[in-house]
Amino acid sequence: MQKFIEKKFDLPKLKGISEKTNEEHLKLYAGYVKNTNLILEKMEELGADSEKNSYLLGELQRRFGFEFDGMRNHEYYFSSFEDGAKALSKSDALYSAIENEWNSFDAWLLRFKAISMTRGIGWAVLYYDVQNKKLFNAWVDEQHLGHLTGLSPILMMDMWEHSYVADYLPSGKKNYIEDFFANINWEKISKNFSDLI
Repeated sequence: MQKFIEKKFDLPKLKGISEKTNEEHLKLYAGYVKNTNLILEKMEELGADSEKNSYLLGELQRRFGFEFDGMRNHEYYFSSFEDGAKALSKSDALYSAIENEWNSFDAWLLRFKAISMTRGIGWAVLYYDVQNKKLFNAWVDEQHLGHLTGLSPILMMDMWEHSYVADYLPSGKKNYIEDFFANINWEKISKNFSDLI
């Protein structure tokens, strides 16, 4: 069975998000990669007698969605910071698609930030629906509950407290959101989009 490999991210110094936070956050990401592989191995083993092990397999399958999405969500998140902050050009296809969907980039950003303030732990996501050629904002609970089937993430913002509380305290959630956008390399986000269109 082919194993998932933990990716290494070349993270610059970020505004507001400390190196210590990123160091601890990357350890959590590594745990998702490890657990994804462990669950796949265990399901392979239990699958030798799937009828006898149906309950265990079912529970592992539920857990798999959490671990796998935790791994993949963080890959989108950390890669958006690589190579330092870069603005999204107004001539970029993603910029045009956002304006087409929400009438202006600022209107989209306001909506996305509002979704990011959803109470609880989860992710704010900008998706692209290849089938309908449409962008969507969404909230995903935990790592996996509420992902939109068939849609591809373009941008993912981690809104679990571990991503900001050490630097901002619980009351600084809005500041973390502002700094997240100040740190984004929009060239990476644009590539996520252009790879799909």
